Amino acid sequence: MYTITNQLEKIGFSITLVSDIIKRNNYSNKFNTSNFYNIYLVSEDLELTVGQINYNIKGGNAVFIGPQKDVEFGDAYRKEIYVIAFSSDFYDRSSKDSLFLNSQVFYNFQSEIFIAPYFGNTDYNKIILVERLSKFKDKDESLYISAVHNAIEALILDAYLHVEEHHSENDERLMFVSNVNRFKILLQRDFKTAKKVSYYADELRLSARRLTEMTEYVYGKSAKQIIIDKIKLECEKAIKYSDMTISEISYDMGFSDEGNFSNFIKKHTGKKPSELRVVTI
Repeated sequence: MYTITNQLEKIGFSITLVSDIIKRNNYSNKFNTSNFYNIYLVSEDLELTVGQINYNIKGGNAVFIGPQKDVEFGDAYRKEIYVIAFSSDFYDRSSKDSLFLNSQVFYNFQSEIFIAPYFGNTDYNKIILVERLSKFKDKDESLYISAVHNAIEALILDAYLHVEEHHSENDERLMFVSNVNRFKILLQRDFKTAKKVSYYADELRLSARRLTEMTEYVYGKSAKQIIIDKIKLECEKAIKYSDMTISEISYDMGFSDEGNFSNFIKKHTGKKPSELRVVTI
């Protein structure tokens, strides 16, 4: 029942039907990508919500989603939709691999996801991917891992053709993008408990000044401003869409008291928390 989960933990890779994931998780259709990169092979139309944004994915597309994303599947149960999940440690073997992982394919600046046509269909998913990889797995684990890496690379390469204004990054830019994306993954995980640049810089083994230099290069914003933007966004979503009280939200978001939370919201949105509430009738 948990073979795929064990495999993901052991070698950092799994490929499975969305239906099986939903069934294994007590029929819940809500997930978080955690520290894994995800590729959804959508052979049938799919409704998908990522970061509270709804997407209608047409069959014949691959969907690329980076780590630490909240995902909700719509009408996916019993459909031939496969999920490929893998860790950076599993895939990242060279500067080229690192470039792919830190590109717009998984870190799309305009959207929570990246959508690209892929050459597969239901038969391709079953025969070329699943059955072929299964044969490699039965024969030899090292061959299996190599085959998996090649399969993932082929999908990313196809998607890469659809990245707009693609150009080759030099080594310095690659390093900057890589560290900034690692910073954003950490921020997604720890923003409730860690709100200082120094914490994330320490985790990345950088100085706070160096981290800010990198974020300004990649996003045109300081590391501090990126932290503020993230906290503000999550606070606004909680105020507008959750059933928690303002006091409960302030505690959940890691503020010492409701007063500090209210001051933060007022300072960065211009409104009181109560003014951001969505009133339903």
